[in-house]
Amino acid sequence: MRNILKIANTIKATNRIYLLLGVNILAFCLSVHARDVNSRVDVNTSFLSNADTSISSTLHSTLTSHKHVLYCPQSVDRIYKQNGYKLLWIAPDSVKTHASEAMLMLDCVLQFGLNYADYHPRYLTYEKLNTLTQKFSKQSDGEKAAFDLILTDAMLSYMNHLHYGKFHPDYTARQIDAGISGFDAVATLTDALRQKNLNFIATILTVQPQTKEYKSLQYHLHLLTGLYTGDCYEMPDSTVRKIAVNLERLRWINSTTKTYININIPSHTLTFHHADTVQVFKIIAAVYDPTKPKFNSGFDYFTLTPQNKIYQAFSKALLAKVSKDSSYLENNLATRKLKSDYNSVITKGLMDKYHNPGLIDFHFPGLSRVYLFSGSEQNREKKDLTRLSSEYMVVENAGKLSALLLANDNISETTSHLQKAIKANQIKTYILKNAMPINVTYITCRVSNGVVITYPDGYGLDKTLEMALYSKTQPLAMK
Repeated sequence: MRNILKIANTIKATNRIYLLLGVNILAFCLSVHARDVNSRVDVNTSFLSNADTSISSTLHSTLTSHKHVLYCPQSVDRIYKQNGYKLLWIAPDSVKTHASEAMLMLDCVLQFGLNYADYHPRYLTYEKLNTLTQKFSKQSDGEKAAFDLILTDAMLSYMNHLHYGKFHPDYTARQIDAGISGFDAVATLTDALRQKNLNFIATILTVQPQTKEYKSLQYHLHLLTGLYTGDCYEMPDSTVRKIAVNLERLRWINSTTKTYININIPSHTLTFHHADTVQVFKIIAAVYDPTKPKFNSGFDYFTLTPQNKIYQAFSKALLAKVSKDSSYLENNLATRKLKSDYNSVITKGLMDKYHNPGLIDFHFPGLSRVYLFSGSEQNREKKDLTRLSSEYMVVENAGKLSALLLANDNISETTSHLQKAIKANQIKTYILKNAMPINVTYITCRVSNGVVITYPDGYGLDKTLEMALYSKTQPLAMK
């Protein structure tokens, strides 16, 4: 019996030894694997931070002599200067870089409404990348430097186009390359290069606008283009082009604020955005200058103005013009030309039409003045009135909009109080604690419940922008 117990104890002890040995072996394997992974990362970091001086000098000289072929020469120079003129993408295939992810993103630019031809497609090929990485030691420094520089230039251009759009009305490509306060493509790309795997792509895509309108359009375009293969190299269909044109315009705004007013001309709507809530108001006449693709401003007060005071102001202005030119009325009113010189006539006609005792006067810097009349859906005409006036618009339920603005600023005033003040012909100015941003846009489509809704392109601007985005023809107005 003692022998049996002795044997059993021996077996248990042996099992404990094997168990401990197994645990130690597993721990050893894990530590070796961890050291291998770390050493791979270290090799990558070491390679990029200790490139030989010949590569550095070649990068510097190639950049200097080939700036004319780069879209963002100043930005490319900055990023290489910051890292000591070392390769960013090209390395032996045993070293992990983000070159393949960058190439993949450039292959799929159509999903973002951009043109594949704008990012050096003839030079940046997978065949050339594979040759440079798989036969790294056999390739010349000049070939490595050239590919690295071109890929960097393509990615910086791509990021700038995602953020600002390709034809931003306020900034030229040269100004963006020089650097504009608020966004730095070089800093974002530098940060992305430090990330691992898909985090690289995610970091790059953060440069896009974050508005709901932009996200819904971009996601729908992603679904549409995801059904095709290789269409990046061809002219996309009309729906894709329509979405691309409007993504471009939304990039021109690219506001980070969550509270703002947007007036969209094609849809005849004024929308008040507050946090995650959107209030939509229909408009009949709206200010828009087709020579200026967008308008951004803001206002910090509005005034309730009685109708008789308005007539007095208009009469005074009209008398001043007649005193200077006795034939003013005959030459202008008789010919019924609706121009800004006598917008007072249009305004009086609109007030009579809507039987409105007064109006709400909003002062937008950059515009002389915008008046919001209270119109109703019953009075809404089908005729496009957007060309009638360079100053005035009619908005449905302007009193409600004013009440929302006051509530947003925590000012105690109800819609009924505002309506009573208007009907009582009170002159009253409301000063907002925080200036309200306002955008005047020209967006001709949106996505609702997975369906693309289009609006009339009354000024014929879509085709011009479409041709600029997808062909070599660049309209003079956009240069």
